[in-house]
Amino acid sequence: MSLWSRLRDARYALPGMIGRHLPAPDAAWAGTQARRWQAGGWATSFGWFPGGEDADGVLAGHLALIAAVAGQDAVLAVKAPALGLSEARIATLARAATQAGVALVFDAHGPTHADATLALVEQAMALHPAVGCALPARWRRSEADAAKLRDRPLTLRIVKGEWADPESDPEDLRAAYLDLVRSLAGRAAPVVVATHDPLLAAQALDLLIASGTPCLLEQLRGLPRRRTEAVARQRGVPLRLYLPTGPGWWAYAIDKALARPHLPLWALRDLLGLKD
Repeated sequence: MSLWSRLRDARYALPGMIGRHLPAPDAAWAGTQARRWQAGGWATSFGWFPGGEDADGVLAGHLALIAAVAGQDAVLAVKAPALGLSEARIATLARAATQAGVALVFDAHGPTHADATLALVEQAMALHPAVGCALPARWRRSEADAAKLRDRPLTLRIVKGEWADPESDPEDLRAAYLDLVRSLAGRAAPVVVATHDPLLAAQALDLLIASGTPCLLEQLRGLPRRRTEAVARQRGVPLRLYLPTGPGWWAYAIDKALARPHLPLWALRDLLGLKD
């Protein structure tokens, strides 16, 4: 085996090796964080990152989160593929969330899972009064999905998207993001702007505010948010913080940090208030 092959294998093994030795943020941690951030004026979202457990184990993790944040201004980000795209598991989840007063928002997990995920969103809406889903701006199909869902009573969270479009990504992702937001401006149900790009956040929120659409800004814990938070506060827009939990979180986060070494510089620029 060549030195390059050894280095490559070590790079991909490193996240799992480190992740196994770091304390996983669990449901008890989530309950504490929900109370802490709510006291500071932030609502919270929680997502469960699996660590090798089967779909029933993932369901148990989701249910533990619901129990831990019950009664808080909290949202559970549902990872439908990790739940086996199972109608029965989603029904169990929706009933538990309804009883606990916890909203559900389905994360986007690759274009190949999109149709099955949206079908589960429809199922959950019949069982739960507060359901939503994410629409990635980089997917070409999101324009049609937004048109179908525009006037439905569900929350739509707009993200740039982690998974690439099967054909090709848009040439200008910021423009695609704003086009998607613009297509939803004027709807009665909320639109969540999920971005750490201050200029994009300002433009998207201004479109929604001008149209009278209820909106909020969502941020991911661990990414720079000082400047985007200022954008939302200047406009009187509510804030929500997405807090990842589960045994697979650290391995996932370390892998993404290794793949995106610019993040420390981004954090420093945010801390200093420097423009891009």
